[in-house]
Amino acid sequence: MAEITASMVMALRAKTDAPMMDCKKALTEAGGDEGRAEELLRVRFGNKASKASSRIAAEGAVEASISSDGKTGVLLEVNSETDFCAKNDEFKDFVKKLSLAILENKPTNIDALSDVKINGVAAEELRTQLIGKIGENITPRRFKLLSAKGELHSYIHGVKIGVILDLEGGNNELGRDIAMHIAALKPKAIDKSGVENELIETERRVAIEKAKEAGKPEEMFTKIADGTVNKFLKEITLLNQSFVKDDKVTIEELLKKNDATLHSFLMFSVGEGIEKIETDFAAEVAAATQG
Repeated sequence: MAEITASMVMALRAKTDAPMMDCKKALTEAGGDEGRAEELLRVRFGNKASKASSRIAAEGAVEASISSDGKTGVLLEVNSETDFCAKNDEFKDFVKKLSLAILENKPTNIDALSDVKINGVAAEELRTQLIGKIGENITPRRFKLLSAKGELHSYIHGVKIGVILDLEGGNNELGRDIAMHIAALKPKAIDKSGVENELIETERRVAIEKAKEAGKPEEMFTKIADGTVNKFLKEITLLNQSFVKDDKVTIEELLKKNDATLHSFLMFSVGEGIEKIETDFAAEVAAATQG
């Protein structure tokens, strides 16, 4: 049997918000497989075990820039150490100028971004100067250049969440409204075809395990799992979601009403996927991993 270490328990605890002892038990039951352990915790604690996995761990800002013809655009994330830095006017100005420089120069990756010129000065040099002024590490983390079939529209929620989408038809108000909706409800895909099969199968397995624990007859498992998956897909696919400004209309119906088609969308959340190391759990981890 795989050894269940303190770091494994801490990582699962940070990801799921489940109690330490339950994390240890789930890891033991799953033979050390973190993904399987998370599924077991979701069976026991419901959606609580998946909500914490989206917590933002790093600070910084997201910025979007779109060309005047609406055909090309960029979504950029720049990280800082604190929220205080992210609200600094010089930091925000750097992020905006960097976004526009990417749109103009179209670097191929984050490494090439260092040499991009902003008012004749390399982005890396400006970054270093800003670090010296503010006293925090500032790091461009990722960007994505987009080309539109229709026209690009964007929405930035504060500085933390950025959305850019490719809309054919409609108007600027519709494009902004749908981008705002995406920022609020965070769909994983436009429709079912964009959802990873692994996510669907995970929902199916969790539903069956819950049915087993609830004592449901085996012949009902498939029907229960199908219902759970359909509900899951309705919640996470954009076209099936109720419009955030009018819950009587789905996004699909809204698009049809405006004779518009959504080709793609991209969303960045500041710190998404960066794991924050928590130190408060030390005593709890030690107790959970003994014996």
